[in-house]
Amino acid sequence: MNTRTLGASGLQVSAIGLGCMSMTGGYSGRPDRDQMIALLRTAVDRGVTFFDTAEIYGPHANEELVGEALAPFRDRVVIATKFANHVDPATRKPTGRMLTPDEVPEVVEGSLRRLGIDTIDLYYQHRINPEFPVEDFAGAVKRLIEQGKVRHYGMSEAAAGTIRRAHAVQPVTAIQSEYSLWWRRPEEDVLDVCEGLGIGFVPFSPLGKGFLTGTVDTSTQFEVGNDIRATIPRFTTEALQHNLALVDEVKAVAEQKGATPGQVALAWLVSRKPWVVPIPGTRKLHRLEENLAAADVVLTADEVETLTRASSAIRIEGARYPDFLEAQTNL
Repeated sequence: MNTRTLGASGLQVSAIGLGCMSMTGGYSGRPDRDQMIALLRTAVDRGVTFFDTAEIYGPHANEELVGEALAPFRDRVVIATKFANHVDPATRKPTGRMLTPDEVPEVVEGSLRRLGIDTIDLYYQHRINPEFPVEDFAGAVKRLIEQGKVRHYGMSEAAAGTIRRAHAVQPVTAIQSEYSLWWRRPEEDVLDVCEGLGIGFVPFSPLGKGFLTGTVDTSTQFEVGNDIRATIPRFTTEALQHNLALVDEVKAVAEQKGATPGQVALAWLVSRKPWVVPIPGTRKLHRLEENLAAADVVLTADEVETLTRASSAIRIEGARYPDFLEAQTNL
């Protein structure tokens, strides 16, 4: 697979990475651990070098899974993880509060231990804690970089002004936020900031949590308590009846291209900027192979324009998060 460089940092990763969150839950239960280890190792064999996890996924279980699966390939992969929420080390459950800057040195030790590595390649501030200056968190990560425990600093779901402030303390290598044909808010200002400061951009949910693959319709059932989409307003039956018009447009381009809708959606993202690296998640081998093949799908200028125009013209019904989750973002 081709590689891309995240901004001015020189951090090279595969053009498409792998989001690992769902491998320990979040979508219709928890999959078999051994199967997920096998899938992660297959991803390496297929050319993936960029893997994304977080302390809160599980919590802790996802980092442990990724660490075990990638241990034989440590010199071939870039591992990104995240900090933000306080997790009780005894119960491994969130306590309901966010971390303070003084706690970052402690939590990084836990991530290093669970991942079984000496240095975290890319350490994201998962969410912005409004109770402390972002400069204090940037400074905490800066010290970790100086100590050799972290290589690169990242931020997730951060606003343009917040990014600028943090970058002035410790250069930011990558911003990770939701971005896809049905969620384009980063285009309002964050992408411009990334380009101006030499920061890479890593879209999560690049397939709209499965919506843009064409496999979701008004008959799809989302398991309450196990599937996060059951809580998301734009996945209600009423919203889907309207929102599927966007998928129809993606399908039309895909049919002409001889590709799948998901591949076209990923190819559109890759076409945006050379420093954009989407991280679709999956728990299935055939979906992994489909997603990675999107790196070879080159859209023409007309195809990109058709998709962009359709995305702009079709107003998506429903919020991307329930209110309590959206309130945790810095956008």
